[in-house]
Amino acid sequence: QVQLVESGGGSVQAGESLRLSCVGSGETLRRFCLAWFRQAPGQEREEVAHIQRDGRRTCADSVKGRCTISKYSAGNSLHLLLTSLKPEDSAMYYCAAGRSCDDYPYWGQGTQVIVST
Repeated sequence: QVQLVESGGGSVQAGESLRLSCVGSGETLRRFCLAWFRQAPGQEREEVAHIQRDGRRTCADSVKGRCTISKYSAGNSLHLLLTSLKPEDSAMYYCAAGRSCDDYPYWGQGTQVIVST
């Protein structure tokens, strides 16, 4: 069983950057595909980025060029750096873990990001 706790959200101005963190416990995150999702009120949940066990990374088209996903084995943590933030990036951001990148049974509680103009 994996427990995930996110941090790093907050209120920022458009154009600024934000680094979100997710710390895992219970199991090493190296065994999992790890991802960041987001969900804004009234909208469907969207995958923002994922990083596979071998380190291969993918960012969604909506954040491509502004997104860096990384993981650190020593800290058993996952991070997401988003730059040039836009109001449409405002959402609750969740980290997730799964044995494959098609199914994520483990989720954190989320961290809120608000981007204002």
